[in-house]
Amino acid sequence: MRRGLRHPAREVAKPDPLTVSEVTRRIKGLLETGIGAVTVEGEVSGIKTSPSGHVYFSLKDEYALLDAVVWKSAATRMGDLPADGEKVLAKGRLAVYEPRGRYQLVVTSFLKTGAGDLWRRFEELKTKLAAEGLFDSERKVPLPESPKTVGIVTSAAGAALRDMLKILRRRAPNLRIVVAPASVQGKGAAAEIAAALAALDDWGGADVVVVGRGGGSLEDLWAFNEEAVARAIAAMRTPVVSAVGHETDFTIADFVADARAATPSEAAERIAPDQGRLRERIAHAAAMLTRALSGAVRDRRTRLEGVAARQAYRRPLDMYMTLWQRLDEAASRLDAAARRNLDQVGNRVEIAAARLQGLSPLDVLSRGYAVVLDRVGNPLVDAADAAIGDGITAILRRGGLTARVDGVEPGEPEKG
Repeated sequence: MRRGLRHPAREVAKPDPLTVSEVTRRIKGLLETGIGAVTVEGEVSGIKTSPSGHVYFSLKDEYALLDAVVWKSAATRMGDLPADGEKVLAKGRLAVYEPRGRYQLVVTSFLKTGAGDLWRRFEELKTKLAAEGLFDSERKVPLPESPKTVGIVTSAAGAALRDMLKILRRRAPNLRIVVAPASVQGKGAAAEIAAALAALDDWGGADVVVVGRGGGSLEDLWAFNEEAVARAIAAMRTPVVSAVGHETDFTIADFVADARAATPSEAAERIAPDQGRLRERIAHAAAMLTRALSGAVRDRRTRLEGVAARQAYRRPLDMYMTLWQRLDEAASRLDAAARRNLDQVGNRVEIAAARLQGLSPLDVLSRGYAVVLDRVGNPLVDAADAAIGDGITAILRRGGLTARVDGVEPGEPEKG
């Protein structure tokens, strides 16, 4: 026998290898038969109902997390299912989900034992900050319509950042993006988020800041329910958009921020103007303006052509002569009217003069009457006003006479 060769009889028999499915089935059999039905106390987290009607969630305590499921048939019998953060006693059996090799608790009944610690802390902080006015709409500022620089606070390795960058670059290629990376889950995450927000605000170069992360359970999102993050957002001078989790997830950061987006992708779409659509709007507005200007030009041209077509503008000398003729006619009418008025005034003057002439003293004297004046020149109308020896003067039509009173013959008194 050659050196180094083994005798066939001395070969050690090796066991046949197991497939993954066989290993999983063995674990499933050991788990389901070895433990069987159990009652587990824990806090409900990430509960959701699938389109099929099955309910998926996790039970957790301070040190571990256990996947759980309630099949549709059992869920319809239970009625009111627990909510995130509630502590429960879940009765069921342990099972293995073979396609993924994961064990889970198949729950058949619940017994609620009260709100979980995380949920209680959430409600307490929410009430506290609301009382301080941090959620008031009056302190929120509107987001810029066309920001030039966007700041992002999230995990540098997270899918949320990749999604936002993809959307921002597609919608606004010229937009400047500044990322302030921070842990978004686990111990110390809240402090990192608050510091990143403060750094961006101190820098002052961002027009708007997005803070957030992708979806997860209540404990996964807990950093955004910490007071440090809430107060950092409230202190921001730069507008802040909170984009944490999925549409159904709400955090304290959502209430404090100036705006909330259901997801990080929605935040990116909301803050970045779609330049393609913007160009379409500009082109549409330009077309409308062009049509309006063209219509105005046509209208002005039509009016100008109408004016130019008038006789006066085609033969301006004719218009001048026509106006001159109208002026001559008006002058003639004015002269005639003036002459008529003068004749009427002359007639009235002659009539008045005749009346005055009839009242003139000289006209009376021409008929043989005289005016007698006393020694001081006052007219004598009563003989009793003169005494014998007084000098008097008689005014005639032509000239006058002086005389002296030789006798007085008083007249009869006038009848009252």
